[in-house]
Amino acid sequence: MNLSTFLAERVAAGRPVRVGLIGAGKFGSMILAQAKYIAGYHVVGVADLDVGKAKASLERVGWDADQYGARSLADAYDSGKTFVTQDARALCDFEGIDCIIEATGHPLAGVRHALAAIEGGKHIVMVNVEADVMCGPILAAKARAKGVVYSMAYGDQPAFMCELIDWVRSVGFELVSAGKGMNFEPRYRYSTPDTVWGYFGWTEEEVAKGDFNPKMYNSFTDGTKAAIEMAAVANGTGLDCPDDGLAFYPAGLHDLAQVFKPQSDGGRLPKSGLIDIAASQEPDGREVFNNIRYGMFVTFKAPDEYTRACFKQYGLLTDKSGWYASMWRPFHLIGLETSVSVLAATLRGEPTGHSLYYRADAVATAKRDLKAGEMLDGEGGYCVWAKAIPATISMAHNALPIGLAHHVKLKRDVPRDQVVSMDDVELVDDLDVVAVRREQIAVMGKTGKAS
Repeated sequence: MNLSTFLAERVAAGRPVRVGLIGAGKFGSMILAQAKYIAGYHVVGVADLDVGKAKASLERVGWDADQYGARSLADAYDSGKTFVTQDARALCDFEGIDCIIEATGHPLAGVRHALAAIEGGKHIVMVNVEADVMCGPILAAKARAKGVVYSMAYGDQPAFMCELIDWVRSVGFELVSAGKGMNFEPRYRYSTPDTVWGYFGWTEEEVAKGDFNPKMYNSFTDGTKAAIEMAAVANGTGLDCPDDGLAFYPAGLHDLAQVFKPQSDGGRLPKSGLIDIAASQEPDGREVFNNIRYGMFVTFKAPDEYTRACFKQYGLLTDKSGWYASMWRPFHLIGLETSVSVLAATLRGEPTGHSLYYRADAVATAKRDLKAGEMLDGEGGYCVWAKAIPATISMAHNALPIGLAHHVKLKRDVPRDQVVSMDDVELVDDLDVVAVRREQIAVMGKTGKAS
């Protein structure tokens, strides 16, 4: 609350919030679409490897060419316009920028950009959950040591889940579980870029008319994106992933409190304190009634009989006993809402969710029997899907994070559904990011939290 008031005070003082955006894809385009309507919110620079694509994104979301025609970052700062460049590092180094938004979706680039932003004394909003789930805990610790904010992106589901969890804890209810909705059936797990459009019900003609990335859509389909996001939430809140990965329980809004409570009280969770998915499809493909496909939820328990009675009096959706209830947010608008994170970091010095703990990992898991010599192709590809598991299990297995599973060669066979180990692959590139990952394990592996 009050962010718009604080921003207005900055505007009145002639001090707009100045932003650098790295990545002008779908998420970045949505950020830019709203930025032009927020007084005092100045996008000084947009960095993308494809400058032409970035300019096309700006044009598509309604920017005048003159507005992004600045000749340099300094010119943009002085004129109030925007400079488009290939050089992401320049945004991180430029003194006139308060906050960097990392929206590339590339896990390795995301880690490097975050480190550069922190080194440059910038707050960073990490849209790039792929990078966050791999190295977020150590990046957040480095940001705190530097006196800047490292934040999840408001508008994306992990940040909203952290907000709901904070609400439960702030009002004194017992937090039982948290999760999000998702379209998922067990057969989706082995989807590839060749089969993904059939699961969306789209014809080849419909796909040909759009600008669709099959690997990106397949990451959502095979459960990889869910594992990445839910592991990030575990690291942001201290909740746990199930030991054998997410279960994807089918559940509609009216059943959340009944399903997402411990088995000992008639629910489906092995224990309290877990994150998981409310699938919008039954295993046989039937759609779940009143599903929350685009939403997020928390389940909590009344601490005493008086509060249990209040749950009923005020119309909460509860389980059959009335002790457990759920709260939810039905939608998320990703980049259209991300300015909240930028303003919270810049004006209040606080994140909208961030990795306080090292509780979970999203690890590469074989989609089929893989053979020595094969090259893994990363998130949404033909070879692996991501499983969200506790960090303790990941470390014991020396598991390969999904973010490091792109363009690496297998040294040995890995059977279907087995987690791929770091020992199973040849890591010859991207060793700087491997070093950051190893630092995270060394610093936080024993306690799960930075000292």
